[in-house]
Amino acid sequence: MEMKDLALPSLNRFASDYLQNHLEAEDYFHYDLSKADKYRDRYNELMNRAFSRRELSDYIQRYMSRFSSSEEVKGNIERLRRDDSVVVIGGQQAGLLSGPLYTIHKVISIIKLAKEQEKELGRPVIPVFWIAGEDHDLAEVNHVYIMKNGKPHKKTYPSYQPYKTMVSDVELETEKAEKWFEEIIETFGETAFTNKLLIKMKETINESKTFVDFFARLIHEWFHEYGLLLIDAADPDLRQIEKGHFIAMIQKSERIAEVVEGQQSFMQAKGYPKMIEMDKQAANLFYYDPEKKDRCLLERVQGGFSGKNTESFSEEELLHIAQNHPERLSNNVITRPLMQEMLFPVLAFISGPGEIAYWAELKRAFELFSMKMPPIIPRLNITFVERGVHTDLEEMELTLETVLTEGTANAVKRYLEEVEDETTANLFGKLKSQLEENHKQLSDHAVSLDKGLEPMLNKNIEFIQKQLDFIYGKIGDRTKERHSVTLKKYERIAQSLYPLESPQERIWNAFYYLNQYGPEFISDIMKLDYQFNNQHKLIFI
Repeated sequence: MEMKDLALPSLNRFASDYLQNHLEAEDYFHYDLSKADKYRDRYNELMNRAFSRRELSDYIQRYMSRFSSSEEVKGNIERLRRDDSVVVIGGQQAGLLSGPLYTIHKVISIIKLAKEQEKELGRPVIPVFWIAGEDHDLAEVNHVYIMKNGKPHKKTYPSYQPYKTMVSDVELETEKAEKWFEEIIETFGETAFTNKLLIKMKETINESKTFVDFFARLIHEWFHEYGLLLIDAADPDLRQIEKGHFIAMIQKSERIAEVVEGQQSFMQAKGYPKMIEMDKQAANLFYYDPEKKDRCLLERVQGGFSGKNTESFSEEELLHIAQNHPERLSNNVITRPLMQEMLFPVLAFISGPGEIAYWAELKRAFELFSMKMPPIIPRLNITFVERGVHTDLEEMELTLETVLTEGTANAVKRYLEEVEDETTANLFGKLKSQLEENHKQLSDHAVSLDKGLEPMLNKNIEFIQKQLDFIYGKIGDRTKERHSVTLKKYERIAQSLYPLESPQERIWNAFYYLNQYGPEFISDIMKLDYQFNNQHKLIFI
């Protein structure tokens, strides 16, 4: 494998301004990304705060005891107990088969930055991955993309949930999951690694009870040797540690909404669109009905709190739930970062492009709880370039920069224009123009004789135009057939690097590469030397 850096523009304007130091950083964040000493300043600030390290370490130890033993994980759990340790953290929803590639990129970023900063600071810096198990949007995690009829096709796991059930509670049915996985692997084609991959995955599926369990086992299998610690944000044991923080959030729920709205207004005045949709009465907490397994967003009402599908609570009743049944509460996009900061000594948060913008909207909410938000570090952006695709790029004289920003549609259009028969094009244009002009003359004369003929004549010219376009399209199809070898190369490039006009990392899944290049694929990409320099990483395989 070989890795090269490539400068690419960010798809998010705020993220682009943040990365290029075009912002007055103190208006949006507590640490300036451009400052060389940001991590040391953050470390010193954390050393003046108190955290429930023992309880948190005990929880992680219990949670991760269900996975295969790892000395590196055990060591990091013990190091987390130390008063001088900090963490690099990031999180994601529990996508089936690990979800899109950007989840893997985020994990790599967490591990690599933790290792880098441990060396720089000379203190324990531990990688932690926060699994958003409380999330209830099943449609975001229940599928992967495969190739079908020459195009990316969404392959959805057949599961129906009538309520907003937390993903941690969505069961993984063994036989159904095995069949679903086999159908996916079949589309990748059989390789020397396929049988072992199928056997290993069936074992993992059989060991997994829920979507989150399945996700966590995969991530642990791939990254345990780097000491990655995992938490499930929906775990009732974790909720016990969070109860005091829920109480504080309930008591300050009105102020949280006010200060977030104030920061959003400030950012909108600066020309940045609002990222988080929030009602003024939002409590920014969810209530989870333990019987229905239904998650409902709470809002403040006169005399307490209420949700669309749940009963109402007085503030006293909700505080009682936080103290005695904290597993019934969960955070939303606004309070989750606050909870993360209250739990962990966070040296840095690894974010996606969209997360950068919405974290900026939370600056005043952190200050409300006398906290600073950690340095927000963009995750590594990675594109895998297979050898055959690289060859196609060279033959088509396409640059990776062009493909990764606009795909191949413009190049294909230019190519077809070059190979199009000029005589045919001119004759078609002349025929169409003459026919339309002659039809207009006939129509004008006919309508002057009988106004009632006008609707029929208008439909007639539309029909004729469609027929002409149909004929010309068929001629074009024959041209495409004659040049199909070249066009397929353009298609291979697009489907691999910019599928569905999206970055590769948002569509494709790691299992294609595991099937193609073997079980060492993850460890091979982990051996590369990544620099957090805001450059896109091209990995040639």
